[in-house]
Amino acid sequence: MSLSLSGKTAIAGVGYRQYKRGTAPLPERGVLVRAIVDACEDAGFDPADVDGFVSYGDDKNEPVRLMPDLGTRRLNWSAQVWGGGGGGIAGTFGLAAGAILTGQAKAVVIFRALAEGNSGRLAAAVMAHHLNDHMVGVGQVAPAQVCAMRAQRMFEYHGVPRGVCEELVRASYHHGSRNPDAIGYGKELDLKAFRTARWIAEPFRLFDCSRENDGAGALLMVSAEHARDLRKKPVKLLSVAQGTERGWGDLLENDDPALYATGGFRAIKDRLYDQAGLTPADIDVVQLYENFSAQGVASLIDHGFCTYENVAEVLKFENLIAPSGKLPVNTSGGNLAHGFVHGFVTAVEAIRCLRGESPNPVPGARTSLLAGGPGAPTVSSAIFGVD
Repeated sequence: MSLSLSGKTAIAGVGYRQYKRGTAPLPERGVLVRAIVDACEDAGFDPADVDGFVSYGDDKNEPVRLMPDLGTRRLNWSAQVWGGGGGGIAGTFGLAAGAILTGQAKAVVIFRALAEGNSGRLAAAVMAHHLNDHMVGVGQVAPAQVCAMRAQRMFEYHGVPRGVCEELVRASYHHGSRNPDAIGYGKELDLKAFRTARWIAEPFRLFDCSRENDGAGALLMVSAEHARDLRKKPVKLLSVAQGTERGWGDLLENDDPALYATGGFRAIKDRLYDQAGLTPADIDVVQLYENFSAQGVASLIDHGFCTYENVAEVLKFENLIAPSGKLPVNTSGGNLAHGFVHGFVTAVEAIRCLRGESPNPVPGARTSLLAGGPGAPTVSSAIFGVD
């Protein structure tokens, strides 16, 4: 028997705080508690009544340690998606929804926090998961190098034009330049600077890469019925899927060039759309975890928004920007131009955009797709909708 979760839970509150890397005004847990309280206040909900917590990416803030600051009356549920990358970000919504729909919890906060003074650089944590001895032995010592190799495969094996990455970066900075909360606010991307910036790992230059920030984000999930009684417009979870494609593994990097040139979402795409009863053509806006520009392109291809053959026709700057584009992407600026607290801003913007609270509104948007971190061993995506 299949139990559908579509439309039965909703995000009722949003909280997000971001600071320049290394400058958080509080320890990491303190910033996170503030973000959780912000999310509860946004919903008109008592933080002490939150009884579940879910995170991803090896977040170090164990829920039981949050309880004293939040005044938690009872902790009924806590869980975390496996893996140190951003691939699990959307999977958190499935864990939270499962807890609510089975009666394990009534109000679950989905969160991620990152402050260099407490957790160190995120790259170090990612390396622990993704860079095995075989990679390190040949000089691959950073995530950018692994993703750069996969990007080159996408260009060479699948024939994806390199210029589409520039289109995605331009769209991100276009949106970020219009977002007062973004690191790119007021700064249109200088194409000459983009094309001549220092190399990070070829084919990636500086502006192709996400850059870490301190901060924390929190989203309050409750049942759809409960959400109707709270302060803000409910945004329902329509579908979520996570998994790993056959053939993916630490020692198989060179075995299948067609697989390792993708974002890894091919195995979950059909389940994602089938649960929601939607197709890629039904998605109004995409919030895309782009750790590097080429991986963002691979993710859009995997999710069915374009093909290897027509990618250059679809992923054009004018198509990717709000309010006029056919496929607005990362309307807050995303990981490249808004900020990077392990990608959580993409989840926040998925909700804000459907509430009509985006700094770059998408008129009439009713569906939003959140894509997790491409190229991680386990990936996940979710679709949200409003009535």
